[in-house]
Amino acid sequence: MSRTAIRHLYLARHGEASADESDLTENGRRQAVLLGERLRSSPLSAIHHGPLPRAERTARLIREQLGDAPCALTPSEPAGDYIPYVPQERELPADSAGAMLRRLAEFPAEDRLRGPELARAALARFTGPVEGDEPRHELVVTHNFLIGWLVRDALDAPPWRWMGLNHCNAALTVIRYAPDRPSSVLLYNDMGHLPTELRWTGFPAESRV
Repeated sequence: MSRTAIRHLYLARHGEASADESDLTENGRRQAVLLGERLRSSPLSAIHHGPLPRAERTARLIREQLGDAPCALTPSEPAGDYIPYVPQERELPADSAGAMLRRLAEFPAEDRLRGPELARAALARFTGPVEGDEPRHELVVTHNFLIGWLVRDALDAPPWRWMGLNHCNAALTVIRYAPDRPSSVLLYNDMGHLPTELRWTGFPAESRV
């Protein structure tokens, strides 16, 4: 029987994006640099990022802060921006089902149709203990929906529960996957590396604290 070791999965939403989403704002670049500085002491072995420019740019700025750390940048389609799961009305709370389904219907059909396949690929690629004897620390620079999807999976929540989990730009979430133990969310939406003026961007105003 093959041996497995602990995986620490670091998740970060891209920095604040420009209006056309082709790059980061100045604030977004500052957020990415500060997150990279925070991760400088982490033993990262890989940085995966979604294919969109705002995720790639964030990943590159983080990587620049890590010095001689042996971690390569790897583009990953499953780390992209898509709808991970489209629920049926019967799965949802009765008092909010209509509003939730109307919100999902606003997204392009391609995002809703192909998203579940990519979400399954993301679970297969990024979650669970790793083969071998050596623990692994990996960073995925991605988007709000995928972080919600992976967190809800780590907590064994219903598939639809990725909805309502919001993540700030350049905030940090860490999930631990250990052999023979339930997964554990060690950090969620942590902004301790960001000054006050750079926190809460990308987050619904009504949910800011």
